Amino acid sequence: MEPTGRVLVVDDDLTVSDVVRRYLERDGHHVALADNGEDALRWIAENDPDLVVLDLMLPGIDGLEVCRRLREHSAVPVVMLTALGEEENRIVGLQLGADDYVTKPFSPKELALRVTSVLRRARAAAPPRAKDLVDGDLKLDAAARKATADGAELALTTREFDLLEFLMSHQGEAFTREQLLDRVWGWNFGDQSTVTVHVRRLREKIERTPAKPTRIVTVWGVGYRYDGER
Repeated sequence: MEPTGRVLVVDDDLTVSDVVRRYLERDGHHVALADNGEDALRWIAENDPDLVVLDLMLPGIDGLEVCRRLREHSAVPVVMLTALGEEENRIVGLQLGADDYVTKPFSPKELALRVTSVLRRARAAAPPRAKDLVDGDLKLDAAARKATADGAELALTTREFDLLEFLMSHQGEAFTREQLLDRVWGWNFGDQSTVTVHVRRLREKIERTPAKPTRIVTVWGVGYRYDGER
């Protein structure tokens, strides 16, 4: 049975939001709508949704600012809606902590599938492990889905945690971006820059010198490998 939940759709185009609502409700989700950033932030604070579908082009507080404010205190999964040609905004959104994105014009069915995929991964029970994953001061508790560095808990999004867990579990193995999209995101298609952005965000949180990473290293012509602290 596919996961369902409370989803907030934030879009000032009422036609788009109504179509999205109908597709998500067809899949069993409980859907609320907001047409601006202020109302969205207020609703999220009061109702604690399971996922937010967030258009980046909003009146007043835009979607990027909504995402930034959310990530100051919440790890709620976010699926962005971006217009074709807004690659820079899409990358910024991923850097701010969005979990996935769909480019307008989009298929409502594809968006519904992305929502289901993100919810499934956010709720997936971690596989049992004999012990936590440890690399120097970096510790990852798979069961609690918590990572700490120097004793302080890291603010990781669902995707960041999944990517870190996967790489730490396969230390010394190199993976292409395409392989990581498949193994971590569960996508057999998609923009491989998504992986690049998430690796960059992880490095900012776990590397002592992000510009000269020693844990998640780039394997030129291939992709990435987790080497561990040196």
